[in-house]
Amino acid sequence: MSAFAAPSRIGALLALLALPAWGEGAPRRVVSMNACTDQLAMLVAGEDQLISVSHLAADPRVSAMAGEARHLALNHGRAEEIFLMDPDLVLAGSFSGRAAADMLAGLGIPVETFEPATDLGDVAAGLRRVGALLGREERAEALAAGFEARLEALRDETGRRPRAALYYANGYTLGDRTLAGQILLAAGFRNVAAEAGFPAGGVMPLEVLVMAAPEVVVTGQRYPGASRSEEILDHPAVRALREGRRGGIADQDWVCGTPFVLRAIEDLARTRRGGGP
Repeated sequence: MSAFAAPSRIGALLALLALPAWGEGAPRRVVSMNACTDQLAMLVAGEDQLISVSHLAADPRVSAMAGEARHLALNHGRAEEIFLMDPDLVLAGSFSGRAAADMLAGLGIPVETFEPATDLGDVAAGLRRVGALLGREERAEALAAGFEARLEALRDETGRRPRAALYYANGYTLGDRTLAGQILLAAGFRNVAAEAGFPAGGVMPLEVLVMAAPEVVVTGQRYPGASRSEEILDHPAVRALREGRRGGIADQDWVCGTPFVLRAIEDLARTRRGGGP
């Protein structure tokens, strides 16, 4: 089943298209070793062109395409295992597996490195870049154009913009210069992190959050027992702020710059309209 065969309009908009296979001269054995490039590659690659993705791609907590990833060989980002797969292209992220990526490049394997998305415009750009690398420009352009059209339709620039805070473990927040901050803005909110002096994010003291008095507090998924850093989210002050409208983040829709951010925008827009998380 298509990764977009869930709700509605997004599923119809980004449904998998029966387009021709990759072009002449395109890589035949592609390996991705980053959770975000994994998903871009799965969306764009031709049949049997993508031979392996990272193990994180199969984790439904961080990957919106965990089901699709389970049909592919999973790697752990180690240079030795990827070299033995005999890839003719490796897709990597700039902040993970750098030593392995550098080693593979030194062995003569083409490695393309992607920066994390920090803006909604990076989604379409990432799709188009992967399409060019894989010889799948037509497929990538269809996805990118569909994403841009749906994003434009979802943006709501009318009416009052409620003030919201993104608040995570250890009191970490994200400002407008981040992908999550841009998702918040696209859904029709103002981000109190920017008002409080955290344009790119950082640890927001609980006292600052309380004084900011956001109308909505958006928190991420909880991983019970994983870390004491989440206990701040159970503080009475945070609970009191969340007694009003609150938003929940499905991390797999927010983490990477993929078309699945549209679902995050829709969920937040529903919260803004009073429909709950």
